[in-house]
Amino acid sequence: MNHPRRAFLMTLTAGGAAFVSGAHAQAKLDEKDPQAVALGYVAEASKTDIKKFPKYAAGQNCANCALYQGKAGDAAGGCPLFGAKQVAAKGWCSAWAKKG
Repeated sequence: MNHPRRAFLMTLTAGGAAFVSGAHAQAKLDEKDPQAVALGYVAEASKTDIKKFPKYAAGQNCANCALYQGKAGDAAGGCPLFGAKQVAAKGWCSAWAKKG
């Protein structure tokens, strides 16, 4: 007799789990993340320490890196180097590679 209520609760639970996993997938990379530190990631490319990373050149950023998976105009996007965390389009790291 309680089937509609049970179906509602199961749907609610599944929706909550999808929301939580979706929120996790959208997490932004923290500059203090160990992988970010190892690669010299900064959320604002102009703040790159050029003494530590002389490879950096003005104009380089995640949005124009071959590894960046965001769309043009996105504020952030995926990068295979940082798993499910998103990098800032205006960011930079030492793995930057020019888009082909």
